[in-house]
Amino acid sequence: MNLTWFDTLFRRPPIGWWDLADILVVSIIIYELLKLIRGTRAVQMAVGAGLLAALFYGSRSLHLDTVNWLIRNMFAYVVFGFIVLFQSDIRRALAHFGRAPFFRYLAKAESREESIEELAVAASMLSAQKVGAIVALERQIGLRNYIEGGIPLDAVLTYDLIVSIFQLKSPLHDGAVIIQEDRVAAAACFLPLTVNPKLSKELGSRHRAAIGLTEENDSIAIVVSEQTGSISIVVDGQIERGLSPEQLRSRLRSLVLNKRRRQRQVQTA
Repeated sequence: MNLTWFDTLFRRPPIGWWDLADILVVSIIIYELLKLIRGTRAVQMAVGAGLLAALFYGSRSLHLDTVNWLIRNMFAYVVFGFIVLFQSDIRRALAHFGRAPFFRYLAKAESREESIEELAVAASMLSAQKVGAIVALERQIGLRNYIEGGIPLDAVLTYDLIVSIFQLKSPLHDGAVIIQEDRVAAAACFLPLTVNPKLSKELGSRHRAAIGLTEENDSIAIVVSEQTGSISIVVDGQIERGLSPEQLRSRLRSLVLNKRRRQRQVQTA
C-alpha cells in the first residue's frame, strides 16, 4: 500500500508556472486574512470553525453518522450566524482588500487629482490666514528617514487636516508635513536646511528647508510664508515664489500627473 502511495505521488504531472502562481495567490490571501483577524474576536471564531471542520472529517473517518449528520445540518446556519456576528469585520476586510496595490493602481490618477486639489485648497486657506506651512510630496526617492523623525499619522489627505496641523495652537505645526502615496504620512518632520550662499536673505527657515530637501532628492515642497502669505513651490532646489492657488494646482499637475504619464509611455515604448 505504501508503494502504491509513493507511485501515485511521483506519477503526478509536473508543476508549471501557473501552478506556482496559483499557490502564491492562495498564500497571499491566507496571509492577508490572518493579518486581518489577528487580535480580533474573529480569531476565536476561526479556531471554532477549524475544530468543527476537524470534527466533521473525523466523524466521517470514524463512521460517526449521527455526529456527521448534525454538523452537516448545522453548517448552513453557522454561515448565516458568521455573517451576522462579524458584519463589521467583513466590511473592514473588504475595505482592506479594496486598498490593495492592484486596486490602488487602477485609481491612482483620480486619487492624485484629488490630492492636488486638496493641497491647492489648503495652501489657499493658509495663505489667506497668513499661517506658515511646509508640505513635502514624496516621489520616486523615499522620505522614510524624515517620516520616522516626525509624528506618524498615515491619514487621509484633506485640506481640513493640513490647515489644522499648521495652526499655531496645534502641537504639530512646527515642522513639515510629508505626503506619501496620497496620504499624510507624518507631521512635525524636520528637514535639512540648504547651505546655498546665493539664496536671498528674505527666505526664512521653511523655504530653506524646502530647498534643502529637494536638493537631496526628487520630492516636491510647497511653502506658505508666515509673513506675507505667499505660496511657493520648490523642485530640484529651485524655488518658484508668489504663486496663486490656480498656478500651484497647474504646477502640481504638470509635476505629478504628467510625469507619471511620461513614465508609463516610456515603459510601454
